Amino acid sequence: MRVVELTEKTWPAQERLFGPRGAAEGCWCMFFRLPNADFRQGSGEPNRRAARKLAESSEPVGLLAMEGDDAVGWVAVAPRSVYRRLDRSKVAAPPDPDEDLTGVWSVTCFFIHRTARRKGVGAELLQAAIKYATRKGAKTIEAYPVDTKGGKASSGELYHGTLSMFLDAGFMLVEHRGVRRALVRKPVG
Repeated sequence: MRVVELTEKTWPAQERLFGPRGAAEGCWCMFFRLPNADFRQGSGEPNRRAARKLAESSEPVGLLAMEGDDAVGWVAVAPRSVYRRLDRSKVAAPPDPDEDLTGVWSVTCFFIHRTARRKGVGAELLQAAIKYATRKGAKTIEAYPVDTKGGKASSGELYHGTLSMFLDAGFMLVEHRGVRRALVRKPVG
């Protein structure tokens, strides 16, 4: 398995991985980038076009885990500032509301093909995301994973990643957010 950046060249692999449902309900990994009304209105084909446009740009979007010519996994990683929805999220709120978030990158989503789950693809994508964000100038990387202790989570909940996966990758728990979510950070710069 190798990990590659999502670009115009790798877009066809992303499109095949996400399939006709756009990963989940026409999302195309646009949920965190768009205000709710725009996201809902764009569900499906408009979100696919927006995602493709991002892949064709020079903007950081995310990484694909590849086996041959096929993607088996995806991680969204980019500067926090491009994820507009995070600004209004209680889970993603910075611990200090006056904190300068310049240099903070976010890992928002994972999508692992059902045939590649439970094989460490998510952990490999996370390691690659850390390296990628660091090369691109991140000072801190944060995420909003699910804490699976005390109960099993559905695959629909796990797109944020698991708290244990992030802790194993050297992230620090900033605080739990609600019963099942957490804010984690890793200084890198």
